[in-house]
Amino acid sequence: MKPLKYLFTFVPAAAIWVSLTQNGWLTWFGTVFVFGFIPLLEWILGVKQAKINEDELELRAKDPLYDWILYLVVPFQWFTLAYFAYTMKLNVHASPEDQLSTSEILGRIFAMGILCGSFGINVAHELGHRTNKMEQFLAKALLLSSLYMHFFIEHNRGHHKSVATPEDPSTARFNEPVQIFWIRSMFQTWVSAWHLEFDRLQRNGFSRFSLRNEMLQFQLIQLAFLVVVYFFGGYFVVLAVWAAALVGAILLETINYIEHYGLMRKKLESGYYERVEHHHSWNSDHLIGRLILFELSRHSYHHYKTNKKYQTLISADDAPQMPTGYPGMMVLSIIFPLWFWVMNERIR
Repeated sequence: MKPLKYLFTFVPAAAIWVSLTQNGWLTWFGTVFVFGFIPLLEWILGVKQAKINEDELELRAKDPLYDWILYLVVPFQWFTLAYFAYTMKLNVHASPEDQLSTSEILGRIFAMGILCGSFGINVAHELGHRTNKMEQFLAKALLLSSLYMHFFIEHNRGHHKSVATPEDPSTARFNEPVQIFWIRSMFQTWVSAWHLEFDRLQRNGFSRFSLRNEMLQFQLIQLAFLVVVYFFGGYFVVLAVWAAALVGAILLETINYIEHYGLMRKKLESGYYERVEHHHSWNSDHLIGRLILFELSRHSYHHYKTNKKYQTLISADDAPQMPTGYPGMMVLSIIFPLWFWVMNERIR
């Protein structure tokens, strides 16, 4: 029964569906639930962790139910995105008195964007680390729904290699506001993915701009997806889908921000950086955030052992700890003077 606790991730997803199916202030219910109620609940429940022996971890790694819960996210994400696009199309053709207000449209876009970040990109992150081709395909399908397919290349071949160094776009610098980080990281990770593909093709003796270039493939696939959306619902639906994807991307980059803020590896005399250790990522053992994000908040151990499945990630004793869970830390990061006041002293 232990894998079933991760079905809790569908509770905030249900709150998102409230936003997508209701009008008025309820269109913002999902956003308030995720960034209001959940942080409050995490603060009340506090840290929850238990020591697990190696035999139990090995059993968890082999239990297919943990994987099937991830697989279930893929059709759920695409069905929800299709429904969201359908409601945006209906709104275009509705009579003026029945059309959604600007606030209601934004409420639904933010709700869909939260799902793009938590399901579309976060679950793709977990599946993208797998070596199974089917699971990697599912990861790319989820990233397509969030128009962030370059993440598959840059995260696995770039971020995990250069994390906690100035060379890593996804590592937030000390005293860097999150709003500046969004712009820098989104642009630099996209450029970095191109360079990583150029290097791979060059090593294998292929042209940079051949169809073997995955970045080129990803851009064409995403463009084709938006064309399909346009023929389905017109430019307004395309804009709504793109805006939701942008919200998802910003949520991802906010998570990147809080995961590595201000933590840097030392450069050795050899010119190489020291090995990635637990103390190069921020960790959180707050239960709710762990469950809804498939243990992403145990990020210190994830970077230390990148091949571990989410259900086998453990809390590292020597990892720097966040004062609360991911949802609360994301809210805190937006108010960057308060963020600096809380986090800079912890770094020192």
